[in-house]
Amino acid sequence: MSEFSETSQRRPDGPPLSRGIFRAAITRLTVTNFRCYAQARLELDSRPVVLTGANGAGKTNLLEALSLLSPGRGLRGARLAELVRIGSDAPWGVAATLVRGDATHELGTGSDPANSERRLARIDGAAARATDLGSELAMLWLTPQMDRLFAEGASARRRFFDRLVLGLDPTHGTRSNRYERALRQRARLLQEGRPDPAWLDGLEREMAETGVAIAAARRAYLERLVAALALGNDAFPRPAIAVSGLVEEMLGRASALQAEDEFRQRLAAGRGADIAAGGTAIVGPHKSDVIVVHEAKDMLAERCSTGEQKALLISLILAASQLTGAERGATPVLLLDEVAAHLDPDRRLALYGALEALGGQFWLTGTEPGPFQPLLEKAQFFDVRDASVSRL
Repeated sequence: MSEFSETSQRRPDGPPLSRGIFRAAITRLTVTNFRCYAQARLELDSRPVVLTGANGAGKTNLLEALSLLSPGRGLRGARLAELVRIGSDAPWGVAATLVRGDATHELGTGSDPANSERRLARIDGAAARATDLGSELAMLWLTPQMDRLFAEGASARRRFFDRLVLGLDPTHGTRSNRYERALRQRARLLQEGRPDPAWLDGLEREMAETGVAIAAARRAYLERLVAALALGNDAFPRPAIAVSGLVEEMLGRASALQAEDEFRQRLAAGRGADIAAGGTAIVGPHKSDVIVVHEAKDMLAERCSTGEQKALLISLILAASQLTGAERGATPVLLLDEVAAHLDPDRRLALYGALEALGGQFWLTGTEPGPFQPLLEKAQFFDVRDASVSRL
């Protein structure tokens, strides 16, 4: 992880974009002992990035490495031990130079040499928490695995929506971690039998406070996202979106303090039912769902065609990106893995135009350079093959 302290000599990105929004861009990316890479280094400018190469060459691994410069487990949701290069037991590391307006920052993350299940982070050479990375850089992504988002269970949609919230509110991840920790501890106590009531009361108080805060953040973000979606993009269908959950519903009819009291009372009254269900609380923001509707067709997204579902996801990411840039004053970095592969030429052009209009840096992957020809003079192209990266 020695790369963490390196300093870029690239010029800052200059004046703000329209509406006072600064462009955020990665101008150097270094990965070490990560997935298929022993080491790779990309020297960049603030323009969009296109990575092309055969399937399995390592394109998505680079996007995953970049995604780990934000809170959470990255775009694959992998365990830390899975990130180490096969056949190696040395720590993995990811380092990057971030340029945001006139400011330059060095970001880094990697596994702890003393504990491979512990993740370290650095910001400008100083030790930091992984959750702190979200305050420096907002990052959003789409991957092929997300194409089935609307057909899968509520947990996948919840994670997707919470990632959008995190892009705007970096503290959302910290609240979620606190809630999940209390949820697991309560479940363990209930499963063990005859738990200490005072201990349970304390955990349920923690769950009520953080759970209501999570639900409030979702509701606040939803209101802003709906406004951003109203601006629309004619090339992609407009989604109507809502968050459905008991705690969110409580906040719709009561104050935050009243919602905390009601949630805490429900947890206490539901201990018996939760024991029967394996210990996990059967109510709470961890049970909420995200409902998406194809507005023009008045049809649930899960009933739409595969192409329509992809287009709805793109609409959501474009609106979320616009919202994040406007609210945070700096554009997010977008990671779009194979997103153009199944789009017709007209919709592909519309996507590129919408991404350029956002003004930030976006990363695209594909097997061939052909679909990206409209970006030939506007982006920087790299060829990825056999865990090696070279500029085209």
